[in-house]
Amino acid sequence: MNFEGLDPGLAEYAPAMHSALDPVLDAHLNPSLLQNVELDPEGVALEALPVQESVHIMEGVYSELHSVVAEVGVPVSVSHFDLHEEMLWVGSHGGHATSFFGPALERYSSFQVNGSDDIRQIQSLENGILFLTKNNLKYMARGGLIIFDYLLDENEDMHSLLLTDSSTLLVGGLQNHILEIDLNTVQETQKYAVETPGVTIMRQTNRFFFCGHTSGKVSLRDLRTFKVEHEFDAFSGSLSDFDVHGNLLAACGFSSRLTGLACDRFLKVYDLRMMRAITPLQVHVDPAFLRFIPTYTSRLAIISQSGQCQFCEPTGLANPADIFHVNPVGPLLMTFDVSASKQALAFGDSEGCVHLWTDSPEPSFNPYSRETEFALPCLVDSLPPLDWSQDLLPLSLIPVPLTTDTLLSDWPAANSAPAPRRAPPVDAEILRTMKKVGFIGYAPNPRTKLRNQIPYRLKESDSEFDSFSQVTESPVGREEEPHLHMVSKKYRKVTIKYSKLGLEDFDFKHYNKTLFAGLEPHIPNAYCNCMIQVLYFLEPVRCLIQNHLCQKEFCLACELGFLFHMLDLSRGDPCQGSNFLRAFRTIPEASALGLILADSDEASGKGNLARLIQRWNRFILTQLHQDMQELEVPQAYRGAGGSSFCSSGDSVIGQLFSCEMENCSLCRCGSETVRASSTLLFTLSYPDDKIGKNYDFAQVLKRSICLDQNTQAWCDNCEKYQPTIQTRNIRHLPDILVINCEVNSSKEADFWRMQAEVAFKMAVKKHGGEISKNKEFALADWKELGSPEGVLVCPSIEELKNVWLPFSIRMKMTKNKGLDVCNWTDGDEMQWGPARAEEEHGVYVYDLMATVVHILDSRTGGSLVAHIKVGETYHQRKEGVTHQQWYLFNDFLIEPIDKHEAVQFDMNWKVPAILYYVKRNLNSRYNLNIKNPIEASVLLAEASLARKQRKTHTTFIPLMLNEMPQIGDLVGLDAEFVTLNEEEAELRSDGTKSTIKPSQMSVARITCVRGQGPNEGIPFIDDYISTQEQVVDYLTQYSGIKPGDLDAKISSKHLTTLKSTYLKLRFLIDIGVKFVGHGLQKDFRVINLMVPKDQVLDTVYLFHMPRKRMISLRFLAWYFLDLKIQAETHDSIEDARTALQLYRKYLELSKNGTEPESFHKVLKGLYEKGRKMDWKVPEPEGQTSPKNAPVFSSVLAL
Repeated sequence: MNFEGLDPGLAEYAPAMHSALDPVLDAHLNPSLLQNVELDPEGVALEALPVQESVHIMEGVYSELHSVVAEVGVPVSVSHFDLHEEMLWVGSHGGHATSFFGPALERYSSFQVNGSDDIRQIQSLENGILFLTKNNLKYMARGGLIIFDYLLDENEDMHSLLLTDSSTLLVGGLQNHILEIDLNTVQETQKYAVETPGVTIMRQTNRFFFCGHTSGKVSLRDLRTFKVEHEFDAFSGSLSDFDVHGNLLAACGFSSRLTGLACDRFLKVYDLRMMRAITPLQVHVDPAFLRFIPTYTSRLAIISQSGQCQFCEPTGLANPADIFHVNPVGPLLMTFDVSASKQALAFGDSEGCVHLWTDSPEPSFNPYSRETEFALPCLVDSLPPLDWSQDLLPLSLIPVPLTTDTLLSDWPAANSAPAPRRAPPVDAEILRTMKKVGFIGYAPNPRTKLRNQIPYRLKESDSEFDSFSQVTESPVGREEEPHLHMVSKKYRKVTIKYSKLGLEDFDFKHYNKTLFAGLEPHIPNAYCNCMIQVLYFLEPVRCLIQNHLCQKEFCLACELGFLFHMLDLSRGDPCQGSNFLRAFRTIPEASALGLILADSDEASGKGNLARLIQRWNRFILTQLHQDMQELEVPQAYRGAGGSSFCSSGDSVIGQLFSCEMENCSLCRCGSETVRASSTLLFTLSYPDDKIGKNYDFAQVLKRSICLDQNTQAWCDNCEKYQPTIQTRNIRHLPDILVINCEVNSSKEADFWRMQAEVAFKMAVKKHGGEISKNKEFALADWKELGSPEGVLVCPSIEELKNVWLPFSIRMKMTKNKGLDVCNWTDGDEMQWGPARAEEEHGVYVYDLMATVVHILDSRTGGSLVAHIKVGETYHQRKEGVTHQQWYLFNDFLIEPIDKHEAVQFDMNWKVPAILYYVKRNLNSRYNLNIKNPIEASVLLAEASLARKQRKTHTTFIPLMLNEMPQIGDLVGLDAEFVTLNEEEAELRSDGTKSTIKPSQMSVARITCVRGQGPNEGIPFIDDYISTQEQVVDYLTQYSGIKPGDLDAKISSKHLTTLKSTYLKLRFLIDIGVKFVGHGLQKDFRVINLMVPKDQVLDTVYLFHMPRKRMISLRFLAWYFLDLKIQAETHDSIEDARTALQLYRKYLELSKNGTEPESFHKVLKGLYEKGRKMDWKVPEPEGQTSPKNAPVFSSVLAL
């Protein structure tokens, strides 16, 4: 180091420091380990080498303060300054970790981390230290206790780790991926692919992840997706080290030469603002390590393995005078680290010594370090003496060796009796679910206790119920359980219990006694069922969606229209949105927004359902708006009132939901910028008042719509970012007001709770003594009063609790572009007059139509339900009555509720998520006629998606225009399926199997054959359905589908999209044909079609006796038609034609249904024959099937 111009006393600093570097050699170690080191003759162990008092350290100039031996003769592999305490951690090549406290480097702890591999990186956390070895990640307390030990794949070769936040860790090495590990669950959460040979150095800024590759490249990756955004090809050989500070990235490494790799003395420096290299920095040492040390300037510390250290500016010239030398005991420096305060540097060498260099005599490693916890001193010698004169002195205080002889303290057998601890009572849940077989009882494990451990309750108060991990089949109709008393039964998560017959014996009517259709919850991402119901019961939206049809394969508006049509046709039976959710999973935006849940997350309730459904709400409105914009808006669907709000490219969804606004930005220089925009929904913005002020909901809503905020924005006048005041003015109000509540934390929940309490007190004070004690008494009194017209009902106390949300709000557009919002009641209407008359003056009344709430239930992970006010038109279609009623929609559970229940939110378990307000008399503004958009042209010939399909493979003849089916015509139908997800089941202790989750099927082939006319039996539809999802099992033995049949690149079949074939079947259903087939109920369920019962002729029920087994198509064909089908595999053409022939046989045997008694005898003989044959068809001597019938030859000829 250059000492010219400095205090002369500094000149003796370096030799004085190293003269005392005399470690004591352990007698068991090889003396050659310290062959160049003289041992201290006094035999003093080398713990720390303090600086002599005469040495003066100049502020700002780094000089050696202490040296210490971590492990004699074992090279130091890594060093790390603790980020929380004043400690330095050192890891060795032998897998040993040592910590030193303070600048005096006093040994604090020392323990073995790995028995064979070296420690490659150390990272300090608040509660412990992370150690990374070749294929092991170990989290240990600072004292050496193991917190967790995570073993990686034995083929892994890890080199670096990066803590992205307090609980997420990235681990990389010499393999083609980087692992993301959650420190809370100690599980691998994600695996990111990187290029070979891998990543050895990782850094992070607020913009990018920086990954250093052994190939000499540095890649910049996105913080969220980990995708490569930029890449710097720094060195042609290999990368040694790099660091990032501000807008600069500096790297050192090796370049390829003719003789091999050579250390490059040019540091590569890159400007991260322009993403390009700037002038390389030439240094005078062979750089192996480098770090930015931004104290006064952004200077770099460059270290060579020989011990030379040079400081220089990254954008300046390196000065040879700025070089100083670290004197390692071994020949090489192995590691280098800088403290968080930049006051200390640590060097580790190849002989196990650590050198501490500081820029002040009393440095601190961190700006704010917490106190370090030291081991307590031994207190054995300080115990008080024992007084033998005391008769009650406990002899157990005297430590004695373990002996089998009788002790003086032992009680004689005559004075003692064994008293075993009484066994705890059997869990009530086990007794409730137990099934007895003989004298042995079987019950599923409720998993309320640890395996093989029974906790003994010392107090009665301890016998509380633990959380359950299993869900029973349904919450309705079972006994009340103490740990579920908070959540009402009808709000609990409902699940389907599957049996051998699947869903056929599940009683959905027990959960839904109305004629409205529920939605099944077992499909992936079915958390949105409640929002689908909300959109369905918006009459203009329902009509608009069902009138929509486009050519896109995956159009959410089309699939939602198909689902709405099923809900229209259903008479209380549940529907499933499998096709809609399938299209939903293919939308890239849905995946980017995190709306696609993994099965494990959905089952365990890991996702925040309230946030999820609010994001889904915004997404679906935006997506429907875009889908509608792609088609020309029908003239009939423009607003009946001639609304002037219709921006360019607007859709009817935009007219219904969009609110046009003016965003004004006022800079402090006085310039004002006004921009027009629109939004489909609003998010509630809550006040920050901590005093507990009373707010009406209308006040909070106005604050959220007309949002005022101060923020940094670009000013064209000032030509820079300036503090601006941003205000939002409303130009046009939507017909449907959608509000996301954003109750995502305890702060918002406390606000709702507090406002509800204040509203309750005000309501009680307003009504005085008129409030009844209970609701039933109030209703009984009201019935005696006769007609309620013109008289207001006094609410009960229960109806006023937890209510802050109004049923109606009144909005008025002022002349100065302002907005007045207030709560609106029926009494206000009596005072101000009907709202319809005021709309001419810009005054609108919105009525609450739906609330979506998040049910908090730790036992099941929570669920989402909806309160919906069902209008008169829906009751008229379903029940033939004209009235309005509030209903609770909880998947397939539908129950009428009191209107006050829709606005009561007990924040302990029922949290509001989404609100829908609609303008009064909304339906009168729109044309609500539905015109079926599916035309007969869908049945005509179409091109196949398969590239290799030839006409010789055609297995059907499309319908001609003169063959179009009419109402009542017969169509033979059969479908084949493939499996997307296997069934999940468990085997009970009594040997029975319980289905937890059914297999997820997808239709693969659909065949329709003509049922009458000269071409009877000839198929007119034989479509193979292309699928983009992973097929787990093609079920070739039962479906005839082979791998490759559904792949457009190699298939030789007539391949179409599911939507194309779905439209053909929908047209046949709408036209009124009758489908003939075997087991059509399952076929229609998987295809996701709702077919009226009078249009289905199912041979499985035609040839069935009550309380008897169902008979297979193969056996029926052999018994009645003398045909042997399905010999090797199933064929849908063969099955559909056979079902048609069986139906003709049924008409023949039953005389068109006029002689049921004679047909009953035929069925009796069928069942007797089946029992004798064990329901098996005899082996065929000569195969005979409808395929060989003469009618099929005409198909092949064509």
